[in-house]
Amino acid sequence: MSFTLHGLAVSGGIAIGRAHLMSHATLEVSHLVIAPRLIDKEVARFDAAVARVREEFAALKGRVQNTPAEFGAFIDLHTMILADPELAETPKQLIRERRCNAEWALVQQMETLVAQFERFDDQYLRERSYDVRQVVERVIKELVGQPGRMALRTGKGVKEENLIVVAHDLSPADVIAYKEHRFAAFVTDVGGATSHTAILARSLRIPAVLGLLIARQLIRDDEVLIVDGTRGVLIVNPDPRVLDEYRLRKSQIELERSKLRRLKTALSSTLDGVDIDLHANIELPGDVANALDGGAEGIGLFRTEFIFLDRGDMPTEEEQFEAYRTVVKGMAGRPVTIRTFDLGYDKDLHPEKVQGDRMQSNPALGLRAIRLSLAEPKMFHTQLRAILRASKYGKIKLLIPMLSQAYEIDQTLLAIERAKASLRAERVGFDEAIAVGAMIEIPAAALAVNLFLRRLNFLSIGTNDLIQYTLAIDRSDEQVSHLYDPLHPAVLMLIAHTIASAEKVSIPVSICGELAGDPNLTRLLLGMGLRQFSMHPAQILSVKQRIMQSNCSELAPIVRRMLRYEEPARIREQLEKLNALN
Repeated sequence: MSFTLHGLAVSGGIAIGRAHLMSHATLEVSHLVIAPRLIDKEVARFDAAVARVREEFAALKGRVQNTPAEFGAFIDLHTMILADPELAETPKQLIRERRCNAEWALVQQMETLVAQFERFDDQYLRERSYDVRQVVERVIKELVGQPGRMALRTGKGVKEENLIVVAHDLSPADVIAYKEHRFAAFVTDVGGATSHTAILARSLRIPAVLGLLIARQLIRDDEVLIVDGTRGVLIVNPDPRVLDEYRLRKSQIELERSKLRRLKTALSSTLDGVDIDLHANIELPGDVANALDGGAEGIGLFRTEFIFLDRGDMPTEEEQFEAYRTVVKGMAGRPVTIRTFDLGYDKDLHPEKVQGDRMQSNPALGLRAIRLSLAEPKMFHTQLRAILRASKYGKIKLLIPMLSQAYEIDQTLLAIERAKASLRAERVGFDEAIAVGAMIEIPAAALAVNLFLRRLNFLSIGTNDLIQYTLAIDRSDEQVSHLYDPLHPAVLMLIAHTIASAEKVSIPVSICGELAGDPNLTRLLLGMGLRQFSMHPAQILSVKQRIMQSNCSELAPIVRRMLRYEEPARIREQLEKLNALN
């Protein structure tokens, strides 16, 4: 029977192949009552399973040399989760107190921890619950005699590169185990755009659709699947007509990608000779390789908090310095824009502090980003010193998130001067003229942009948050996500106003939100006057192609007329015409 499932598109492309199902051990554990005389033996069995998984993680760590740099970091994270007393010790207490078997004790504790993660408002933190589940899954497989070292089961005549992995969830360790094989795609029941499975799929540049809910239950081994990682669609047992259509689309995508690769070294300039800077957004030092491979001319946004969110403690100045220096040296003289921690109490380095009175009903509107940094001067001072020290090794620009008022800018600049003074006193070198800029992601900041232009060296528009705050829409909330509209006139007016205001005083401005990486919006942004884009590395060449086919002098008057429309539908209609221009 043919049917279609819809999920979250996290890594683009089309894959056609046979289903390869992975077991989901946590759904299959027995609930047993242990005799008192066997409790110590059950505890020992649990300890042995944890020890074997720890050894397996250590072995996997030694196999990541030829994999994306993120893999090693994810293995380290899972090793830390495994060592946490909440997983390594509490289940043993449950075994003794409730006389339950080790598998059931571990699943009960997992459900408690997962429930704590899922109470967070922040999507990134909620998705860390998947890491807990993944670690527990591997321990349970050891307990039930199905260890995590998996072998691929290929049917007769089925090549490994035609296998599509179907799982409830995938851990980094699972992916590394499969790295020595060539598989076509991932599909999972759970996971989001910032989950590790999504990040790894993008690193491997293979199609992936997550959040399919019940795919693992409905699909059988060896069934024919089509994975559309661009549209978030999974087709099971397609009929011949659909299969032929997707084979044609797949070949067209592969041909288009090969053509785009030729643009990697081409100048990013319009038909009328306007040079455009195309930079990459990164989250980890290992992303530098992908940025360069994608043709990035610099790093437009380094989200520093992603390196440290899963630690549970504040990184030292030396640890931060090494991470920043790695990125700067890797970019070999190209500019690197480092954003200070965009942290909040929903995204805290000390999760235990989130509980109780400090838990906020709406963290997106609370003490986060620069507000938190200014409220925690020691933390901020440490990060500023680390960034300044790294500026000795390349061109760094310092980006401050969520500024909204003049006094916040003044306090931030004072904190930077204090960090500089402390380094001077120690005779530590840094770039005295380091550029300091602001994220424009709050409507108040866009409307009062002149306050920023008088005090700072550059601006970067964070369209993801700007849209959310302007429209009062959380796009991760499925009940209202359909109202999240980048082409709402209010959003476009704020972006256009910011770009035009900066242009008048010759202050550079970029866009680092998702709008920058959408080729369908490239001409609209060029017509507004945008000259620097920053996006996921995989999007750079598609945007560059659209830039090379555009004429800024022709676009500007058309876009000015478009911005007068009050209905998004009219704007979309005009956008289609704009993109149809030869």
